[in-house]
Amino acid sequence: MMVDMKKVRESSRVVGPVLIAALAVGLSASTQAGAAPLKDKKQSPLVTVDKNPYPSSYTALPSVPTLITNVTILDGNGGRIDGGSVLMSGGKIKAIGKSVRAPKGARVIDGTGKWVTPGVIDVHSHLGVYPSPGTGSHSDGNEATQPTTAEVWAEHSIWPQDAGFRRAAAGGVTAMQILPGSANLIGGRGVTVKNVPGRVYQDMKFPGAPYGLKMACGENPKRVYGRGRKISPQTRMGNVAGYRQAWANAQDYQRQWDKYARDHKAGEDVMPPKRDLELETLAGVLAGEIKVHMHCYRADDMGTMLDVMKEFNYQIASFQHAVEAYKIADKLAENGVCAAMWADWWGFKMEAYDGIRENVPFVAKPKGSCAIVHSDSAVGIQRLNQEAAKALSDGNKAGLSFTKADAWTWLSRNPAKSLGILDQTGTLEKGKNADVVLWSGDPFSVYTLAEVTFVDGAIIFDRSDPAYQGVSDFELGHPGEGDAK
Repeated sequence: MMVDMKKVRESSRVVGPVLIAALAVGLSASTQAGAAPLKDKKQSPLVTVDKNPYPSSYTALPSVPTLITNVTILDGNGGRIDGGSVLMSGGKIKAIGKSVRAPKGARVIDGTGKWVTPGVIDVHSHLGVYPSPGTGSHSDGNEATQPTTAEVWAEHSIWPQDAGFRRAAAGGVTAMQILPGSANLIGGRGVTVKNVPGRVYQDMKFPGAPYGLKMACGENPKRVYGRGRKISPQTRMGNVAGYRQAWANAQDYQRQWDKYARDHKAGEDVMPPKRDLELETLAGVLAGEIKVHMHCYRADDMGTMLDVMKEFNYQIASFQHAVEAYKIADKLAENGVCAAMWADWWGFKMEAYDGIRENVPFVAKPKGSCAIVHSDSAVGIQRLNQEAAKALSDGNKAGLSFTKADAWTWLSRNPAKSLGILDQTGTLEKGKNADVVLWSGDPFSVYTLAEVTFVDGAIIFDRSDPAYQGVSDFELGHPGEGDAK
């Protein structure tokens, strides 16, 4: 059917829509009568975002079945076994109890007088992003270019040759979360790693561990941007406005992608929204896929952030440092938020001034609480067992009556819970990863040392065997001209 569009335009001045409607019917009829049909528009494929573009390449190190006998065991769940045994095989805990038999060919370690615990997990480390040697060229922890940098990932700064990883293994640390620094309101993604040697950081990534998001409240961001740079935030109210706008932007971004998915499912040929790496990370938090770990000292700041959390319907996994957490221990427990704390650091800035030595045990007391001892230090990470010992002692002096078995949950179970890896590690239970430390004695004694540290049943540190005491080239020093004589 041929259509003279000039006549159509002239006629439409008289009969207008009636003629056009009739024409539409005629076109439809002609198509049904055998005219060539209009070609169906092919729907574009659904565009999705790869949520794991830098996958873990971790492979467990070689191990042999190992039975450790005649030891005092703290299982990480608050339990203690005197004269117990732990069997590791195939990278897993196979058995734990009073009487465990060694399978044929197993290595047997007589641990008389010694203790066994789950490996220490540090939820706040900057190893690899602020590595040793501490030169300016190695300072890769803070992208302090704007208050919100959710688009950066700490793992892209990790230098696996940092000697601090081996020193941490000598302190019984089997896993840790590597975080960006605290210059920004939102500093970027953190990553959980196994404390094993790796040629690239992917060799260390904990398989299946959720990403974290580092945020910071209080003095740090307002100091970084308010002193000399004269951009927001300059005050605590500026901090909160910055968080709220970032989350509002993320909600809008999330709605755009949700609408795109719905429209595509309905058969529409639609273009996906433009990717925004900053908002992509924040939307991951809103979707419950990424855990928030927030540098926050004062109780009032933490209280504000609990309300921001509720306003935008996301979950804070932990407040980091949390020097005044003891003031709101009940609120933290009610809201399912962990507090990662030092035993006795305080007073080095105003928001750290109202700290008390009983902070950790006071936070651990309410039902449903989640108290954690962390380091935020390349030195402190080597002695976290001693930090927990201080907190335990101070709590008991205040009449809180915690046991050593209770206190070990602050170093393994609760950290694993906050990082989303408790189903795999953090306690000595059948089927879990064999992340285990054999201590020379009571690990709450300053005289005790980690003798052997296992990750997935493989030895990563052995105090009696130099083959398992790796030394970095950067610890050996460089010969000067005088040494060449």
